[in-house]
Formats: sequence, structure tokens, C-alpha cells
Amino acid sequence: MDTVNSTETEKKMMERLQKLMEITESHICLHCLGRRFADSMEGPGNLLRGMKLKEEFSLSPESPCAVCGDIFERIDDAVEAARSRIGALDLEYSSILVGTRLPDDLVEGDEQINRKLGIQAECIKKELNREIGKRLAGELGCRADFENPDLVVMVDFRTGLKIWIQINPIFIEGRYRKLVRGIPQTKWPCRRCRGRGCEACNHTGKMYSTSVEELVSEPVLEASRGRDTRFHGSGREDVDVRMLGRGRPFVLEILEPRTRNLDLEALEDEINRRAAGMVEVSGLKFSSRNRKVEIKNTSRERYKVYRALVELEGPVGEEDLMKLETLKVINQRTPLRVSHRRADKVRKRRVLDIKWNLKGEGCLELIIKGEGGLYIKELISGDHGRTSPSVSSVLGVAARCTALDVLEVGDPP
Repeated sequence: MDTVNSTETEKKMMERLQKLMEITESHICLHCLGRRFADSMEGPGNLLRGMKLKEEFSLSPESPCAVCGDIFERIDDAVEAARSRIGALDLEYSSILVGTRLPDDLVEGDEQINRKLGIQAECIKKELNREIGKRLAGELGCRADFENPDLVVMVDFRTGLKIWIQINPIFIEGRYRKLVRGIPQTKWPCRRCRGRGCEACNHTGKMYSTSVEELVSEPVLEASRGRDTRFHGSGREDVDVRMLGRGRPFVLEILEPRTRNLDLEALEDEINRRAAGMVEVSGLKFSSRNRKVEIKNTSRERYKVYRALVELEGPVGEEDLMKLETLKVINQRTPLRVSHRRADKVRKRRVLDIKWNLKGEGCLELIIKGEGGLYIKELISGDHGRTSPSVSSVLGVAARCTALDVLEVGDPP
């Protein structure tokens, strides 16, 4: 039975080989020859398969290759050009991924031959990527990484030979505490000039002189020699709200870093030194692109604990305050203060726990544990009836939040 199968396989190989040589009129390189027999011949590599076929069947392939135009003979030039370009950029890296761009007619011609042969052979681009990648990784002393490379090298064969280097970002995860009021989480462009600079913003282009993002990112940007950063927080607090406790989770994305081997302990110390009294970071560690998405998407799942100082416009007694325990499921229409940038809809959020302490006549301290996305200021005031029930409606007196702190941002379940 094995002899019959072997004979049948050899017969099919011969038929395919004869047809291939007819299509190309024997103008075919060993790479393009070997690729058509990867399903029936053991490797390693298409070049060795091609050499084996040439020897076994006494073939005399001619140049130039009718399939690829002898593009594989340009691998040396591509590797040297890429190595030189990367060297000139003065980069730290440990992994690369190579991609290629080829003329459309070359790719289509390669696929057309496969269709005529009735086979599904490896495409020419995949082999080029692999062969250049192996050679270049060896020259640079790094490894190939198909999932998360430090560098992506694009070799463009469409018009001559061009090399493009994509420096992939690095991600740093941690928690931040905002110890003062009056600074936003992220850079806030001036509303009037939209960041260009005008008299209203004292030509800074910003509504506020600094932000958590800037205080955290500037030392990291200097150390990584990056182009820019993106700050991704698990939710955000208002400008006039402090973020205390363990802090709020965040991921900092550094774009096009030239230095990747960062001392995160030293960076943590430097950030905290420069931002002394305003912002503190802790638990810095290298992270991933996926965590950037998770941090943002799990904000709704994280409970928050707040401390609010509340001004009351009328007297309340202990019996009145006991009514606060009825605050459970809250219907919140988009608050007026954010209605210009948020969809106008009613959201259901839960108060998980509430404690109170009457600080004096007309002054109340509340400790509120709530679901992510619960607007605390509006939970207190009622926002002209847009939030129901509210502290104000339950107590029967107008209530206003005068100071708010986030004490805890919980971990997602």
C-alpha cells in the first residue's frame, strides 16, 4: 500500500513539475520552485527543496525568474539597508518583525501560477518576510517576535528599495494618587484656541498649567527618549476632586521609545520627587497593549469609595439621616455639567453602602461606596431632579457637595 502511495505521489510531483516548467518556460528560481512542493517534500526551507528538485530531476532553471523577477537575490541588499537604518536610529530593542510590500502584478502573477497548478502554495510575501527576518535577526543579535515585536521593519520593493522602521510603544502600569485639587487627569486644551495658544490661556494652549498625565509622563518620556505619551486611566476624577487611598489604576503608553530598558523603581522615585505634594505613583511595572484596553473597560466594574463634605440648607436630625439608607438604586440622567460631551440618557447605578457624620449645623460628611459610573455630586444635589433619588430629596433639604475625595478604586470582580 505504501509503495502505491509513493508512486502516486511521485507521479503527481512530476506532473506538477512539468506544468510549472511549461508555465514559466523554465525561468524560475529555486525559491519559487521549492515553494510549490512544500506539501510533498520535507524541508528545511524552500531554497533547499528547490535545490533538491534541480538535482533529482536534472533541471536547468534560467534567470530571471518569471515568478519573482529574482527578488530573492535582493535579500542581502534589504538586510544591509535595514541594519544600517536601525543602527542610525540609536535604538534599544530585543525583537523584530519583518514585513514586505511588493508590486501588485508580482503578487498576482505568483497566485495565478498556483491557480493554474491547482495548489495552495505559500505566498511569495510570506517567504520573503521569513527569509529577511531570519537574516536580519541574526545580523542584529535579536529574536523574531510575531506577536509583540519591539520593531517592525517594512521592506518596500515596489519602487527600488525603501526601508520603514516602526518603533512599537511600551506600556507602564501603576496607580496614581492626586493629592491636590485643581489639576485634571489629562492635558486639557484651551477651549477658546483649542491648544494653539491665546490670551485666554496665557499662550500655553491649556486650560490648566499641568495635569496628572504631564507630571507622570514627563520623566518617563525623558528616560525613554520617546516621541509622545498617551495616558489611560481607569475612569477619572473631576478637576476639583482628590484621588487618595491606594490611588487610581492607569497605563502610560510611550510612543516610539528609543530606550526600552527603563529602571522603573528609579522612575517612580523621580516622578514622585518632581510632583511632590501634587501627585504620587506606586507599583510601576511593564504592561501590555491589552492592559490598556482592560484598564479602561473595567472602570465600570470597579466600585469606588468617596468622602464628601455636604452643605445643607436646612436642619436635619438623626431620624432624617437614617433615611439615607434607602439610597440603593439610583436613576441618573446625564448631569447638566457634562451634557455637552456625554450622551443624554438615564443610567441606573447602585449605592453599595453609605455612612454619615454630622459635622455641625448645616455640614455633613458622607462616606459613599458606589458602582463605577455613579455621579456623586449629583447623587447629593439631585441635579434639578435629573438624579433620583438623591441625598437632597431623601432629606427634604437642598444639599450641595463642597469637597469630594476618592478614597478607593476597587479591583474588578
